[in-house]
Amino acid sequence: MHVVVAGALIDNGAVLLVHRRPTKRAFPDVWDLPGGLVEAGESELRALAREMHEELGVHIATESASRLGVLHAGSGGDALHVGVWQVADWVGSPTNRAPDEHDDIAWVPISELGGLSLPHGVLAAMVRSLPGFECAAGHGPRAGVDDAQRRTRPRPCCLDQTDDAPADSV
Repeated sequence: MHVVVAGALIDNGAVLLVHRRPTKRAFPDVWDLPGGLVEAGESELRALAREMHEELGVHIATESASRLGVLHAGSGGDALHVGVWQVADWVGSPTNRAPDEHDDIAWVPISELGGLSLPHGVLAAMVRSLPGFECAAGHGPRAGVDDAQRRTRPRPCCLDQTDDAPADSV
């Protein structure tokens, strides 16, 4: 089984997606959430932080990450377990630091996710179902934090999960 993490960075009603190169063996030529394989002995959250830095050059605030759910696909040696996380806070501006894996990155309005070719259609449903987008609108950066140094995203105010919250199977 392959254990993978994927992160949804959300900003102003849009999610950051990466476009997988057409030459990729797995899920070629589709838009996807950034992420990758969990290494032996690594927690999902630690893998998520590593992958976001390797692929996008950002440092996520792990305490701001909350699990959206888990995808299961395939069987046997090709089985895939994908832990999908929302990331509310990070430092740095996302850039494509993995051009061998992705040929583009883009902020996509959540309302437009359904029209994209995604590796797992349920990803769009997970991101669109995030509670609290409307109630979080208008919240600014935390007091005392320079927005030029830290890109702060409002956490959905209706979301009441911790990093250790049990995942819902999807």
